[in-house]
Amino acid sequence: MRRPVTIKHVAAEAGVSLQTVSRVINNGPNVRPEVRERVNAAVAKLGYVPSIAAQRMGGSRSWLLLALNDRDRTIEGWRLGEGTDWVDKMLMGGMLECAEHGYRMIFELVDTHSSHVEREVRGAISALHPDGVILTPPHSDNPLIIDLLVQLGLPFARIGSVADGPGFAITMDDRAAGKAATEHLLDLGHTRVGFITGSDEWAISGARLDGYKQAMTERGFAIDEALIGRGDFSFESGTAAMEAFCALAEPPTALVASNDQMGLAALRVITSRGLKSPDDLAIVSFDDTPIVKFSHPPLTAIVQPIAAMTAEASRLLIRAKAGDADLPGSVVVPFGLAIRDSTRRV
Repeated sequence: MRRPVTIKHVAAEAGVSLQTVSRVINNGPNVRPEVRERVNAAVAKLGYVPSIAAQRMGGSRSWLLLALNDRDRTIEGWRLGEGTDWVDKMLMGGMLECAEHGYRMIFELVDTHSSHVEREVRGAISALHPDGVILTPPHSDNPLIIDLLVQLGLPFARIGSVADGPGFAITMDDRAAGKAATEHLLDLGHTRVGFITGSDEWAISGARLDGYKQAMTERGFAIDEALIGRGDFSFESGTAAMEAFCALAEPPTALVASNDQMGLAALRVITSRGLKSPDDLAIVSFDDTPIVKFSHPPLTAIVQPIAAMTAEASRLLIRAKAGDADLPGSVVVPFGLAIRDSTRRV
C-alpha cells in the first residue's frame, strides 16, 4: 500500500523548508515567486492534500472556526424529529464559506444552562485552538460565554443577537420580519391577528413581538393581550397557546407563530377541531424549514437566512484573523416571505 504524501515529501521535492511549504499552502507572504512556483509544482506532482497540522506550521492561525449550538434544544429537536433544518443550514453556510478560505468548521454542542458552561467552552477552545467562535442562540446572548471569549481575546460572532455588545453581531431584522408577517395578514383583510412568542431567553423573540405590535398599532388596532400567546419555540408550547386562543369568545382569524414548530402545532390544533387553514385560521410561521412546505396546507413563512448569516459570521472572523481592521461591528442579512396556501384574502 502506498504511503500517504506528507508535507515533508513536498519540502524534499521542492528543496525548501517545511515552514516555506506551509506558507505557500496558506497563500502567505514573504515567499519568492520562483519558490512558490516550485512548491506548487511539487504539490501537483506528488498529489499532496494539505492537512490542518501542515497549515498551522506557517503561522499563528489554526485554520479552524468553532461553532457552538445549544445542546438541549438541538438534541430534543433531533429526538422528536420535528423537521427543522436549522443546524443543517447553519453548517452548510459556515462550511462552504470556510472552504473558500482554506478553513474548516468544528461543531460543538454546549448546554447554555449548565453551571459548567464556562468550563465546557474553555475546554473546547483549549483542545481546538480555533481562530474564532460562532455563537448561535441562546449562546449569542449568554453573558458567561461572551465574557469568557472577551477575556481570552478570541474573535467571535453572535448570530441572531439584537443586543449591543462585543463581537460581531449577525442577524436578520427580526422586528421588521415580525412586522412584515403581521402586515401580510392585515393586507389580506384580517383584523383579529394572534401572535405566539418564542422563548424569553432569546432576544429575537422580543424583537419579533415588537414588530407584530408595531404593525397592529400603525394600522389602528389596539394591542389585545389575549391574542398574544406565550411560547418557547417548542411544539408543545404552540399547542397550548393555540388551545387558549380557541377558548376565547372571539378567537383570532389569523396567526403569526414565532417559528415553524409552533405554527404547525397551531395547524394541528385547529384540524383536530374540524377547522381548516386558511378558511378558519390563516397562519404565518418563522424559519421556513422543509416540513412547512409539505404540511396541509403548506405554511406561509418568513424565510430566515440561516446559511447566509453563518457564512457572513465565518467571513468576518476569517478576515479579522487575517488582520483586517476595517470590519463592521454588525451585519443585517435580508429575510424573505414565502407565501403559500395557509394565507389568502378574506
